[in-house]
Parts: sequence; structure tokens; C-alpha cells
Amino acid sequence: MKRHFKFRGKAVIASLLAGVVLLLDAMAACPSLHEWFHADAADAGHQCAVTMFAHGQVDTASTAVPISIPLTFVAAVPLAVVSGFSPAIGGLPAGRAPPVLPAVS
Repeated sequence: MKRHFKFRGKAVIASLLAGVVLLLDAMAACPSLHEWFHADAADAGHQCAVTMFAHGQVDTASTAVPISIPLTFVAAVPLAVVSGFSPAIGGLPAGRAPPVLPAVS
């Protein structure tokens, strides 16, 4: 039960953070929306997260993500033919023998 709440909490926090980034992006693209939040958004010296996001002044952590590509090796093994001695006479009814010549089709 505790594990379920932990998973749900992470999902809620991730959704909220993604929503904040989308809101910042929307306010950077639409100045009237930015002015709705800040009355002094049109001033030249205005500094907030939206203006920093709009001018590319946001630092992000760069991480190297290793990509593992699963390789599938297919090995072709030649079919080994093994022959063994199996007396066919033992499986025939009494008085019958194997055919002398193969059947011609």
C-alpha cells in the first residue's frame, strides 16, 4: 500500500513539473499571458523565470545517457546426420521381411 502511494506521488510531482515547464513556455511565447501574471512584464529590466526561459538563460543538467542496443546473434549449426543400427526385422510381424527393392513411384 505504501509503495502504491510512493508511485502515485512521483507521478503527481512529475506531472506538476512538466506543467510548470509548459506554462513557462506558453508565457514566453505569448507576451499578453506573461503580462497577465506580471504587470511590469513589458519593462526592459524585468527579470523572472519567463524572461530567462525565453532568452535561453536556463541552465540544465547535461547527462550522458548510455543507449544499449540488444544484439541478437544467430548461429547456424549444420544439421548433423547420425545413423545407427536399428534392426527392422524386430518390428515386422512373424514371417515378414523388409522389401528387397525400394518402391518405384
